[in-house]
Amino acid sequence: MAQARVCGVDFGTSNSTVSIPADSGARLIALEGAHVTLPSAVFWDAEGAPPQFGRAAMAAYIEGDDGRLMRGLKSALGSDLIHEKTKVGNRAIAFTQIIGRFFAHLRTKLEAEQPDTDHVVLGRPVHFVDDDPEGDKAAQDVLETIAREQGFRQIGFQYEPIAAALDYESRVSAEELVLIVDIGGGTTDFSVIRVSPGAAQRADRAGDILANHGLRLGGTDLDRMLSLDHIMPDLGLGSLVHGGKAAMPQHYYLDLASWHRINAMYAPGVAREIKELRQRAMQPELLERMLSVLENRQGHALAMAAEAAKIDLSDRQTTQIALARLTGGRDRTLSRTGFEETVAQSVLRLTGGLAEVLRRAGVTPHEIGTVFMTGGSASLPVLREAVTRCLPGTPIATGDMFGSVGTGLALDAARRFA
Repeated sequence: MAQARVCGVDFGTSNSTVSIPADSGARLIALEGAHVTLPSAVFWDAEGAPPQFGRAAMAAYIEGDDGRLMRGLKSALGSDLIHEKTKVGNRAIAFTQIIGRFFAHLRTKLEAEQPDTDHVVLGRPVHFVDDDPEGDKAAQDVLETIAREQGFRQIGFQYEPIAAALDYESRVSAEELVLIVDIGGGTTDFSVIRVSPGAAQRADRAGDILANHGLRLGGTDLDRMLSLDHIMPDLGLGSLVHGGKAAMPQHYYLDLASWHRINAMYAPGVAREIKELRQRAMQPELLERMLSVLENRQGHALAMAAEAAKIDLSDRQTTQIALARLTGGRDRTLSRTGFEETVAQSVLRLTGGLAEVLRRAGVTPHEIGTVFMTGGSASLPVLREAVTRCLPGTPIATGDMFGSVGTGLALDAARRFA
């Protein structure tokens, strides 16, 4: 019998990868030009042209093509939004269909690299939804259905931090206890696992996994908080209406600051509501800016500006948020200290998650040999410093921030389906 062709797929909130076994263990395949990462973004043309994906999707949006940009689609899993439809031109498209087309694109790239692959291990967060086992199961079931519709016959799932541990383990020379901290776009996951060169050859690793834990907290959440504190006030968040007796409803700003909810703000009824509120606003010019953002569909550009500011503050103490061209207001200067104050509560959640996974594992911080940090947001100084405070003196190792999980998924698939 011919050996099954296997792969790993890491469908991420911000970026996705596809990996296959290789002589050296596993490797990521190119998904967009020479890039092995593909931004999890889809641009649907209003006139019915085929959708574009990744960097091409974001470029189409930035260049002003008529259509809808959708990003952060993984965040819809585990929420009621996954069962809804969104309008593109004169078509209503289900979110499951949008994710399905994205998977079909990944499958096309996989087939060009390794034809007839029908066994896959999909990465998943420890929790799609916090404290909701039924929501977790429903989200995984949707993902499995989408993968099966794309031709995968054998489908397995692996926690993303465990996949990252498998990638890290491929490089260790001695046994140690490792804490995996995987900070992605939509979730933060923790695992305590015993790794060693010998254990790397075993298919069943259940006995080496001491504990898992996860939070629905990731880089896009930090982007949203930054936007709400430092961008949305430019559009009226916190301003008063009805003669100063009430504040502007917050739900408009929450939607405009959340990647997977931005398109809902472009519905005609939203603009009508904002116009009515403008008549009763104490600062109508701020709502005028909001209306301009909606009319010109600049919501995604604002989200990109928030993300860019967050990334910029990884290397700098201050950054400029370019708002003037998007809102008609003034550009804003944001300091790293200001950003850290904005995300302070989220950092506390992360440190609480670290303490909880150690408690579940029954180990102390001093028993951890290495912290392996991965995920697109793992390089943020405020998060790395929080981990260091929780595990003082413990070495922090990093691998491919965007590829460790994907590589580990292919290693897992090779063992699982051997």
